[in-house]
Amino acid sequence: MRPWRERPEDRRSYHHGNLKEALIEAARRFIAERGVGGFTLVDAARLVGVTPAALYRHFRGREALLEEVAGRGFKDLAERLARALGGRGTPLERFTRMGEAYLAFAEEEPGYYAAIFDVRMPGAEPSPDRLNPFDLLVEALRATFPDGFDGVDPRFVAMEVWALSHGIATLAASGHLPKTGPDKYELLRAGVLALVHGAGVPTKNPEPGAGPAP
Repeated sequence: MRPWRERPEDRRSYHHGNLKEALIEAARRFIAERGVGGFTLVDAARLVGVTPAALYRHFRGREALLEEVAGRGFKDLAERLARALGGRGTPLERFTRMGEAYLAFAEEEPGYYAAIFDVRMPGAEPSPDRLNPFDLLVEALRATFPDGFDGVDPRFVAMEVWALSHGIATLAASGHLPKTGPDKYELLRAGVLALVHGAGVPTKNPEPGAGPAP
């Protein structure tokens, strides 16, 4: 476990009047440094300079705090993917940018990313006004490959693409990708091409570096 690196502004955050936000930020940073299991409520309270009892004014316990971090991470990821999907360019170009956005999120927000996959959020019901990364991926697949996947449900293909993306992001974060050869973005493009073609998309000859990614 890596030692905690306290910042000068940490203990000032609560005194600026927003204990809830200070606790969420503390948890996000602890997760990035130590993993979801690497801190307690006492640790979070100590970091922001309050007693553990003060935390219960905002969260019923550690799991509730973790659920809030995971929910915010999920929202941040969905917004990034939505921006990529709604940007300029062809469906293929937007689909490729979604993959780049996903890997960038995993690298830039390790606390959020870990919380998304390590924390269960019971009672989180789908909402029509809440962006969902998986639904965005399905939408992008349908727009990029309008002829479909030879009868294969696009949601099945989307889950395979997400699994591939998560695997590459995890390997990159742990330093297990080869030091030479294709980078993580190129690996993702090649892997997604193999998946969608295997699912029944007619093989074409895309321009170098222009293959799709989630």
